Amino acid sequence: MKTRYTVVLSMIAGAAFGAAAIQGLHAQAKKVYMISESEIVGDRGALDAYNAQVQKALKDAGGTLVISDNVTKVLGEAPQRVGVTEFDSVEKAKAWTNSNERKALAPNREKAVKIVRQYIIEGK
Repeated sequence: MKTRYTVVLSMIAGAAFGAAAIQGLHAQAKKVYMISESEIVGDRGALDAYNAQVQKALKDAGGTLVISDNVTKVLGEAPQRVGVTEFDSVEKAKAWTNSNERKALAPNREKAVKIVRQYIIEGK
């Protein structure tokens, strides 16, 4: 009889430990998204050149470009362009916004687009 209790208690403890581990993994799996709203101010050549540079720099900084396109469907008022970049953490997103690589792109960015608004949100 004592062995049964030991087995049952071990199963309960294992289930509780497994549930805690899964919860921890889900908490770590949260993604962070940087939303960039902008308007085109330059010609198509300047925009294409800037896009190529910023996409490479974002990738090198650990970001994954999820959406980068002109706005085609609007609910309410929207900017011309919206970019969504995924990062693994808020720290990585903030590091990108303060990075020397991003600052070096500023002259080309100013020739191509005007950033209307940028913000970071945490998702699932």
